Amino acid sequence: MKIKDITNFLEDLAPLKLQESYDNAGLILGDKNAEVLAALVTLDVTEAIVDEAIKRKAGLIIAHHPIVFSGLKKITGKNYIERTLIKAIKHDVAIYAAHTNLDNVTGGVNGKICEKLGLENCKILQPAGGLLKKLVTFVPVDHANKVREAVFAAGAGQIGNYDSCSFNAHGQGTFRGSDTTNPFVGKKGEQHYENEIRVETIFPDYLQGKVINALVQAHPYEEVAYDIYSLDNKFDQIGAGMIGTLPKEKSETAFLRQLKKTFNTKIIRHTALLDKKVKKIAVCGGSGSFLLNQAIASGADFFVTGDFKYHQFFDAENKIVIADIGHFESEQFTKELFYELLTKKFPKFAIHLSEVNSNPVFYF
Repeated sequence: MKIKDITNFLEDLAPLKLQESYDNAGLILGDKNAEVLAALVTLDVTEAIVDEAIKRKAGLIIAHHPIVFSGLKKITGKNYIERTLIKAIKHDVAIYAAHTNLDNVTGGVNGKICEKLGLENCKILQPAGGLLKKLVTFVPVDHANKVREAVFAAGAGQIGNYDSCSFNAHGQGTFRGSDTTNPFVGKKGEQHYENEIRVETIFPDYLQGKVINALVQAHPYEEVAYDIYSLDNKFDQIGAGMIGTLPKEKSETAFLRQLKKTFNTKIIRHTALLDKKVKKIAVCGGSGSFLLNQAIASGADFFVTGDFKYHQFFDAENKIVIADIGHFESEQFTKELFYELLTKKFPKFAIHLSEVNSNPVFYF
């Protein structure tokens, strides 16, 4: 199988445009057109992970964390990043990362955490803004259904749990083609009046090329008129963190015990317990302190994440219990997520779960 077949599938689920500005998701090393016999999924990429890929004859490593975050001016083997890249190059092992783009989709890292905790009614904690656009086009009445269906199939028209959403208004369009045109209706050189439908629908901006291509292919006119507007609406399918509810409320200590067991962590750093029942849980894989205010505003009883600094714990202000389970611990099931998605899509392709524990933090 070609690497691009796998990466294209992953990027349909978690488009690269959804990664944060500091990130470096995507194909980091290798040729997208190269053929591979197997892939190894992991949280991190280290020399030990590359050794494992070589042993398993996996020509592609799929990781959550990018091995390269910033530019490299030299690759001399002076640190683990350079040594890992050198080893991968020597053994023709490609490296791909799906990082914050996978964090920011409902079926991604945080969705997996919610699943492991058994949370219900899950939704994005901090929906992203500026990702939605509106398409307006004008179609002859008899062709409106065909055009609508085409743009819906390309990903337009999704609002929450509803799809095929559009607004339609009847009107009259006018045009006159030059001598070089071949108009679908009317005669070139003559003013033409056509009963049309104004079709409006929305789409996420990362699908713009796909949606416009579908529109042009389905539209009968030689020249397709359309407008695109940027919207300020929040996109509730994309964003940071997630929030959900436990099937039954439980005590704070019972929930802490659940966290320790589920994430197999030896220690949980947390703020003072508030002596109340726990029902609503906010989560963020990795470093989630930037979402604390949003977690409080959402009415969550607990905020489960990693990498809180000492002074940031004060910011809970007895409004929520912060449970810092560790960066690795919160994201450890990401490789399981990769495995499930890829084996379902490519059941005859070899996907291996890494057996290397790449957590650099130890507890004494």
